Amino acid sequence: MNSSQFREASHAAIEEIIQYYDTLASRPVLSTVSPGYLRPLLPNGPPQTGESWPAIQSDIERVIMPGLTHWQSPNFMAFFPASSTFPSMLGEMYSAAFTAPAFNWLCSPAVTELETVVLDWLAGLFALPECFLSKGEGGGVIQGSASEAVVTVMVAARERIVQRRCGHLEEGEEKEQKMGEERIKLVALGGEHSHSSVQKAANIAGVRFRSVPAPKSSGFRVTAQSLRQKIEECKSKGIEPFFMGLTLGTTNTCAVDEFEEIVAVAKDYPDVWIHVDAAYAGAALALPEYQHLAAPFAAFDSFNTNMHKWLLTNFDASVLWVKQRRSLTDALSITPSYLRNEFSDSGLVTDYRDWQIPLGRRFRALKIWFVLRTYGVDGIQAHLRNTIKLGELFHSLVVSRPDLFTVVAGPAFALTVLTVNPEKRGAAKGARVTPASSPDPNHEAYLNDFTSDAESQYLANANTVTKEVYERINSGGEFFLTSTTMEGIFTIRVVSANPMAEEKYLRRVFEVLVETAEGVLTEREKGK
Repeated sequence: MNSSQFREASHAAIEEIIQYYDTLASRPVLSTVSPGYLRPLLPNGPPQTGESWPAIQSDIERVIMPGLTHWQSPNFMAFFPASSTFPSMLGEMYSAAFTAPAFNWLCSPAVTELETVVLDWLAGLFALPECFLSKGEGGGVIQGSASEAVVTVMVAARERIVQRRCGHLEEGEEKEQKMGEERIKLVALGGEHSHSSVQKAANIAGVRFRSVPAPKSSGFRVTAQSLRQKIEECKSKGIEPFFMGLTLGTTNTCAVDEFEEIVAVAKDYPDVWIHVDAAYAGAALALPEYQHLAAPFAAFDSFNTNMHKWLLTNFDASVLWVKQRRSLTDALSITPSYLRNEFSDSGLVTDYRDWQIPLGRRFRALKIWFVLRTYGVDGIQAHLRNTIKLGELFHSLVVSRPDLFTVVAGPAFALTVLTVNPEKRGAAKGARVTPASSPDPNHEAYLNDFTSDAESQYLANANTVTKEVYERINSGGEFFLTSTTMEGIFTIRVVSANPMAEEKYLRRVFEVLVETAEGVLTEREKGK
């Protein structure tokens, strides 16, 4: 493909991409193919001679499109959003054109230096404490995902505590043996509702993992008391907590752990590296009304959020800040002779290979730079406020039907978590507030000689109904929602925060929820 052919092909590709986005709302949001659908549609091997671009492009619609779930669709309200915008796509195009592994400054100085500048811009946008800026001892780096960020800082935390315990020993087998003994004692902590990446990072780092309770009674948040108790419990058993993963916006409910209170815990246990995972909800720190949440971070060690979720940037772009960048480089820097150069040796440049697990890295800062310049602070804030407002609207619709639904959590950062009541009640009576095992006319069906625990039976029936409603909506193909289970409660999560989100789609998904819930409840009533 020469430059003329590339021009023609790229124009055709861009037109198809534009047409795809213009028709997203009308496409079924969830792929309906069966596992293994693709292989029968493709030859047994690559072509012997090259094919023309029109032949290749035609297979996008024929082969690829049926197997896509459309994350940018306004009808996608599952998980958390995966943003995609045209300025970010342009950044990806240039990044592909300038391809370089960029493992050190010399590989392409602009790749490193733009990343440093853009991460300082974002630190200011999020009102992060000054200790996370590159002008001091901290700084930011772009990782591929929040999971990568978590495992990176966990390895740094592991090596920090081991060095603190063994750094005074002379190099040699005795020190190596002692360091191994210290590592065996280590345990990483994470909140009960922390992302699974914290436990996975512990597996990768070769350490134990323990969960810190975050029950419904605490709003599904990790409290200072529960964290302190878990640390002391571990120490009493001879294992040493060295890492704690806090969360700003848990996956289940968007709960925010008690940062302000946990500051005192951080001071009492300085060997415990405290990381704040804000993969989705951290974007809200761009809004002044949420920036108070970042103030306690000065007492913590690291923070990450994903630009590719709520912040209008294509996957992958997870931004990570550390208070002491030396903690990363001490743990991750290995410099063989073939990577040495005068600039790195001088100590005057940043080599981001020492801030991450892989050696090579992509020019991700370019697309973030394009997004920040295209939207500006005002545009980013308008996007965030609009989707938060949409989440509040949806929540208001749900609470307007207490005969059908019960809100479990939210609205928080555009997310509402709900259950379907196991039998319809008069709206005037309001949502269920009396325990099912207590006297109440609404509970008559659960108070009989065959039900020893009415509350458990109510929960079981509510879970059955909620799951049935959830599965029917997803199988319908108009919307894609996800579920979660907390303390035995099966719930439906609804979040609409991608760039195409609009009020009409939230109102429509509520209509579908009502229609489906009423249908399920009517069928159950007839079946009695």
